[in-house]
Amino acid sequence: MGELCAYLEFREWQSAEIVMKNGDSGDFLGFLVKGKLAVKMEGIFPGRPILVAVFERGSLVGEISVVDGGRRHATVVATETSHLLVLSQENMELMLKQAPALGLKFLRRIIHVLGHRLSKASDRLSRLL
Repeated sequence: MGELCAYLEFREWQSAEIVMKNGDSGDFLGFLVKGKLAVKMEGIFPGRPILVAVFERGSLVGEISVVDGGRRHATVVATETSHLLVLSQENMELMLKQAPALGLKFLRRIIHVLGHRLSKASDRLSRLL
């Protein structure tokens, strides 16, 4: 953990502040250390986003865009004052070069989180069909 901290930056968002916006560049991911975040996606009715998740302390957010270098797929809003340890895309690349074993361990963790979320989404979808 100490080695990872060298690549992280502390950031704070107030309640109702947008942490990440759908369509924006995915230039960082965050570890939520305090607060709550709401993840929202556009539904079939424009201007009426759907709440797809609420993240609490210990959650990882924004990992897809940082890994694939693409745009954000959802909007994330702080529902209360929230503190995140942020890993920029630049620092992630630096970590992969300087500390490949740590980078591999970190990427495995991201895969684990994504697999868990995909499994939960599949379960919800199967109950709807």
